[in-house]
Parts: sequence; C-alpha cells; structure tokens
Amino acid sequence: MQAKRFGSNGITFTQIFAYCLVALPIIFAISLIFRHPSSDRTMGFADARVLENREVKQNATPIGAGGSEGVLFQHADKYNGKLLGGLLADGFDEAACTSRYSSFLYRKISLHKPSSYLISRLRSYEDLHKRCGPNTQSYNKALEQLKSGNKIGLTDCNYIVWISFSGLGNRILSLASTFLYALLTNRVLLVDQGKDMADLFCDPFPDKSWLLPRDFPLIDQFDSFNQNSPHCHGNMLKNNAINSSAMSKPSYLYLHLVHDYGDHDKLFFCDGEQSFLENVPWLIMKTDNYYVPSLFLIPSFEKELSNLFPEKGTVFHHLGRYLFHPSNHVWGLITRYYRTYLAKADERIGIQIRTFDSRRGPFKHVMDQILACTLREKLLPAVDMQDSVVNPSENAKLKAVLVTSLLSGYSEDLRNMYWEHPTMTGEVVGVYQPSHEEFQQTEKQMHNRKAWAEMYLLSLTDVLVTSAWSTFGYVAQGLGGLRPWILYKTENDTAPDPPCRRAMSTEPCFHAPPFYDCKAKKGIDTGTLVPHVRHCEDISWGLKVVDDHDDL
Repeated sequence: MQAKRFGSNGITFTQIFAYCLVALPIIFAISLIFRHPSSDRTMGFADARVLENREVKQNATPIGAGGSEGVLFQHADKYNGKLLGGLLADGFDEAACTSRYSSFLYRKISLHKPSSYLISRLRSYEDLHKRCGPNTQSYNKALEQLKSGNKIGLTDCNYIVWISFSGLGNRILSLASTFLYALLTNRVLLVDQGKDMADLFCDPFPDKSWLLPRDFPLIDQFDSFNQNSPHCHGNMLKNNAINSSAMSKPSYLYLHLVHDYGDHDKLFFCDGEQSFLENVPWLIMKTDNYYVPSLFLIPSFEKELSNLFPEKGTVFHHLGRYLFHPSNHVWGLITRYYRTYLAKADERIGIQIRTFDSRRGPFKHVMDQILACTLREKLLPAVDMQDSVVNPSENAKLKAVLVTSLLSGYSEDLRNMYWEHPTMTGEVVGVYQPSHEEFQQTEKQMHNRKAWAEMYLLSLTDVLVTSAWSTFGYVAQGLGGLRPWILYKTENDTAPDPPCRRAMSTEPCFHAPPFYDCKAKKGIDTGTLVPHVRHCEDISWGLKVVDDHDDL
C-alpha cells in the first residue's frame, strides 16, 4: 500500500510537470505580444515613397485584427492612400487608368488635406456631370437650343467649354482654373480634345467623359475665336451689344481670357458681369492663364472659395491631383524612369531649367546661378576641389538629382562635377535627365507625353528648384505640394544675387491679371486688396494665392 501510495503520488507530480511545460511557452508568447504590438497594427503611413513596403502593406491584413477592426484599418488605408484622403471617387476601372489609384505609391502623403466641403462638392459635381454630360438627354436638349441660335431662357444644364490652346503647362493650369469656375457657377465642364488631350490624360469624372464630342456645332470656329469675334463677351460690352436687363440671353458667349485680352474682356472678373453670365447656357472659353487668384477677388465667390479651400494656398494642389491623371502611355514613362533612377535614393532633388532666350544655350551664367542657389541653400553638397582622400562610408546618403531642360548641357556639367570631385559631406550624388528635346515642340505627341511625364516626375521629388515664369515648374510644384526655390530671371547674362528665393505657397502665378476696381471703376493694385492674394515672386505684376499666414 505504501508503494502503491507513492506510485500514485509520482504520477501526479509527472502530470503537474507536464502541464507546466505546456503552459510556460504560451505565457511567454502572450507576454511578447503585449510588449511588442504588431508592427502592422501600429505602423503609420507617413512615408509612401518606399515602393516595396507600400506594396506589401497595401495587401496586408493586420495580425490579430479581426472583425470590424480589420475592416476599419483597410478602409482607412484605402481612403487616405489611393483615394487621396477622399479627393478621388471610388469605382473607376483601374486597368483603364492605372495612375489614378497608384499615384500614392510614388509620393509622400500630402500634408494638405482636402476639406470635407470640397469633397462633398466634387461628389455633387460628378452627379451633375453624369446627368448633363455628353449624350445625355439634358445635353442633347441644350445642344438643340444652341443649334437654333435663338435667345433663350433658363435651361436644365449650363455648360462651359474649354478650348485646348497654348503649351501643355499653360493648358493644365488654365483647365484647372476653368474647372474651379465651373464648380463656382454650377456649370458642366467640357474639354476640347485638341490633338492630344485624350492621349495625355484619363477622364477624371465617373460614368461620363469630360471630352467635348467632335461633332459639337461650334468646334470648327475654335481656332478663329478672338477678341473681335461677334459673340466675344468683351467685344459685345465694348459695342454696347449686351442688354443686361433683357429676359432672354444669347445662346452662347465666347470668353477671351488669353494673355492679350483687353479691358472689356477683363470685366469678366466683375460681379456685375458674373450675374449676367449666370443664365447664358453655353460659355466658350479660350485662355492660357491660371486665373484663380482673380476669382478670389470676386465678392460673390468669396464665401464659397473659403469653404472649399480653408487652406487657400492649396487650390491647384487639390484640383490638380483630382483632375490630371496621366494616361497609361504616360504613366509607363513615369514609373519606368522613377523605378530605374529615383526609387532607391534617400533624397530626390528636382531642378527645372527654362530660359526664355532666343539664343542657343546652355549659358554659363545660368549654370552659375543654379550652383549658387543649390549650394547656398544647402540643397546640394559642395565638392572638394582639392580631391582630398575620402573614405566612402558604407552608409553614405544617396541624393538623386532630376534635371529637366530642353538642353542637356546643364545636367552634364552637374554630373561631371559630382563625378570628378568628392562631396565634402561624403554623400553620393547622381544626376539624371530624362530627355533633351532642344526646343519646344507643342504639337508633337511624344514631345508632350515626355513633357507631362517630366512635370509629374518633378512633383515626386522632395525638394524642387524651378525657373521664373515657367508654367512647367508651376504644374510640378502644385501637384507635389512643394514650395520651390525659384531661380530669378537673369538679365544682361549675369547671375542675379540672390540667385533664388523660396516660394510663398505651392500655387502657380497668374501672369496677366486685371488691375481694375469694379465698384470704383478705376485702376487699382489688385495685389494689395486681400492678404491671401499677393504679387508673385518671379513676376512683379502677377498674382498668386497664398495662405494668410504664409511668409512674405
């Protein structure tokens, strides 16, 4: 019995020991989980630039996140990532336009969030475009009224037709301006296809195209429309041919807002004329300007613009990313170049060079200015001209410099400098230039594809240097939400001192604004009327939108 008793007790001890062996690893694992939470659960999305990490993260399900928690995580990632914080609508065919939902993989998430009101108005506009866009019943009805040529009363839908005109940078900026005007006036925007709009950009609106059908009855007159056209709004004002009090309105008006427009054309920016235009069913606009700053000076638009853009200096940043999605042809140019030359860099510096000189460059004074700006502002490291022995670090920082220019000489000089001499900081600098077309070739398809690709690539950089007066640079800075260093325009073949200055905001400059007080009916400096519309850094008479707190 004694032996039996001891045997029975031995079995009990063995069981207890076995239980402990099983339980201890479980307890240890639980302690690790609580001490080191899953990185998938806690990792933020501040840096969207590392493609491999983003692509893994996009498809990952948070470890230990079950039920609604996992759904919320995935929804937040989709909303803030591919939908750009709600700026874009969901539900497009991704294969038809790869860039729309993939662009977030190539840039840091914007520090500027679109307002909830802007998002709401964009969704409302999309509904309007679906109801009134090409080949709808409302569109066909409005088209018949236009063809009749009769003066008419109210219509179901009002339209603004943007004429494709000027270089690509000007077209992008003027089209963004015209879309904002459409939002402010509840009009449907239709885009003249020109020779390459469909080849360069995806449709930004769901269900209905933004492209004007090629059988539009006035399309053959687009090239000939000018300040003296019979239906030109400014010309009719000049000749007292507009009766603002009449019940019926003309079936259409042409708006001439090109850089050479006259004083009567500029009355478009007065509240009184906006009241008249409100009930004209078809407005046809030709412009090469980013005229947004002057929209901020129209009293009837002031409240709506403040609601749309609480951060006033982000108009093009938001509307540009909403409207302009590179076509698959162009997206291929962008992504192939980025992955090959820029993706592995620790920092990317964009330098956009444009000289408005009829002589053939490159010019030494321009290269001197570029170096003075980038070295003085510590955007690029200085080189050791004595070629002192430098032991390269295994963890040396890699800087990729993306140069865009019609000429190759500037990037070659920069590349040779960093090849022939070590940097003082030990950093490694690579210099890359996608193309050098020698001169602007606006009407060539591949030229414009490359131009659009290079604007977009510049917008993906961390730091940007641009040339004064250049709409090419304006597009890049706006899309990227970047405040660039602007290279001043040179004079007398001499590099200016200082060579550059930091932009007040990411907004483009309106090169040809009106200087007119609509109430007093006299000239006035429109760059001093409100704190958020100021004169541009690169063009003293130009206007740009800034935030009230932006530095002078």
